[in-house]
Amino acid sequence: MIVLDKVSKRYGDFQVLTDCSTQVARSEVVVVCGPSGSGKSTLIKTVNGLEPFQGGTITVDGIDVGDPKTDLTRLRARIGMVFQNFELFPHMSVVQNIRVAQIKVLKRPEAEAHQKALALLDRVGLGEQAEKFPSQLSGGQQQRVAIARALAMDPIAMLFDEPTSALDPEMINEVLDVMQELAAEGMTMMVVTHEMGFARRVADRVIFMDEGRIVEDAETDQFFGTPRSDRAQLFLSKILHH
Repeated sequence: MIVLDKVSKRYGDFQVLTDCSTQVARSEVVVVCGPSGSGKSTLIKTVNGLEPFQGGTITVDGIDVGDPKTDLTRLRARIGMVFQNFELFPHMSVVQNIRVAQIKVLKRPEAEAHQKALALLDRVGLGEQAEKFPSQLSGGQQQRVAIARALAMDPIAMLFDEPTSALDPEMINEVLDVMQELAAEGMTMMVVTHEMGFARRVADRVIFMDEGRIVEDAETDQFFGTPRSDRAQLFLSKILHH
């Protein structure tokens, strides 16, 4: 479904990604982890063209992301993206937030978009909040609205960029539970996260990054059992023992 081949990216003279190669099969869940500044968020944003890259290739469902002829707006409509800070429209109600892209991008009739929005709000446990505005919801609720909004576009894959890092601890599980349900339903997912419990439970594979490189790309049991690299071992010893 998603193939990255020797992807490299620079900001001026600063090399952010260096020769990053991996692939994500249909219905696979891959967690991307690593220390701050390792390039995790940049890597995931190159997948749908939110971050341009200078070297290598990325294909999603056979579409070449880096090809100048590729319609990135249409591609992004097919790849759901959930950000750290929700990115909801503050002047729109919850249900309007989920309707708007369906109508404008997918050209879905308003009544159909409305019904889909309500159904998705029920799915993420927020059916009663449809007419509220984002500011009236908790952070965890807002993030679940953001997930519903992404799902409304019928995506072929979902990208999550540290979806719980801006949340209070008691709100984290309500978001992870929704993500776990999506994984169980067979959604193809790439997830940048520090939630190692979630990674252990849900991920098929774990990618570990450091200084813009993929240092480790292993099945979950192997990564948490005996990671091959010293850097991954050090990272896990700090994360898992505190």
